[in-house]
Amino acid sequence: MEQLAAMRVYLRVAELASFTQAAEQLGLPKASISAAVQQLENQLGARLLHRTTRRVQMTQDGQAYYERCRDLLADMDELQAMFQAGEGDLTGRLRVDLPAASARMYVLPRLPEFLAAHPRIELELSSTDRRVDLVREGFDCVMRVGALVDSSLIARRLGRFEMVNCASRDYVARYGRPGTLADLAQHRLVHYAATLGAKVAGFEYVTPGGVALLAMAGVITVNNSEAYQAACRAGLGIIQLPRVGVADGLASGELVELLPDWRAEPMPVSLLYANRRHLPRRVQAFMAWLAQVMAPYLQSDDDQAASG
Repeated sequence: MEQLAAMRVYLRVAELASFTQAAEQLGLPKASISAAVQQLENQLGARLLHRTTRRVQMTQDGQAYYERCRDLLADMDELQAMFQAGEGDLTGRLRVDLPAASARMYVLPRLPEFLAAHPRIELELSSTDRRVDLVREGFDCVMRVGALVDSSLIARRLGRFEMVNCASRDYVARYGRPGTLADLAQHRLVHYAATLGAKVAGFEYVTPGGVALLAMAGVITVNNSEAYQAACRAGLGIIQLPRVGVADGLASGELVELLPDWRAEPMPVSLLYANRRHLPRRVQAFMAWLAQVMAPYLQSDDDQAASG
């Protein structure tokens, strides 16, 4: 196998800690993956990976080689891009992950525009509420809603979603409309937990001293945004989510806004990508396009500061 191709294979094996998963992602036989890594080790005269029946782990030399390979391959991508005729000639695979609701409502309806402008890009789009491992799973960039915890990644803030409390018209007819936080003792919340069985947060609201949580009863806990909103529309309780996600329901009267003075803190929306010196131009182009697509639905940080 050609040297650069073997290096790309090694990066995927190292990031996934698996020959089998690397073979599946790259569309190559597992034997070819093993041979590529063996080729590199023979050339270097060093062992790059510890292999056992249970796991694959980089050696100290393997970690150092991984870091240099990642930078070198990024530089090679950038070098090739310098000689492309124009932005319309962007090529290669682009792998991104978006929250399910944002992908369905905002991005996918506009995606034909991007692909028409860049017909040689091969897009792999993951849409899930699960927090993917950007490096391990081979994503070029991901969009995340909420607080960030990945200190090893570079984050580009896009803005914030304004939040709203709401319930279905049928729920309000049955249980009444709360006018104060104290009234919530007589109401129920649709609980959200990324992992079922985990502790649920409760009703969130902002005070002069910061964010506060009020424990509330509920008959259902869900683990994705689509089910969260569907449970609300079915009359199962109150939810707190970005206003743009329920604008149609509020406008039609199917959903009713509650406690407008006690809303959750706006949710930050960010693009994340790996910490490396150069991003391929196709990734830069997609992130710039995605920022434009999302801009009409987001508050800027400056707007939030002014309103606060």
